[in-house]
Amino acid sequence: KGVAPAHLQKIVLSYEPSWAVGSSQTANPKVAQQGCHRIRQTVANLYGGLLADQVRILYGGSVNPQNISAIMSQPDVDGVLIGRASLRPDDFLEMVNWQQPVSNVM
Repeated sequence: KGVAPAHLQKIVLSYEPSWAVGSSQTANPKVAQQGCHRIRQTVANLYGGLLADQVRILYGGSVNPQNISAIMSQPDVDGVLIGRASLRPDDFLEMVNWQQPVSNVM
């Protein structure tokens, strides 16, 4: 609240459940979606849906190569914050180079 709408597009927000901070509990895609959706809805209530759709919202919470696809497939998750997995170079590179599958919709 209080951020000028022109600046809102430049802000990246993030959501990490308190239980995930410093833990290695596996992230749940539904939890990621619910948290990011709540943030997007709050922005929409304050600034309108158009700006809410332009805000980037990241999820952090034990993201790893095994769950990144499921988390990134959530509609309100625009990216991830890689924590402990960044300490394993192969895992980190796999996630950095992750690409969303391209749909064959014509």
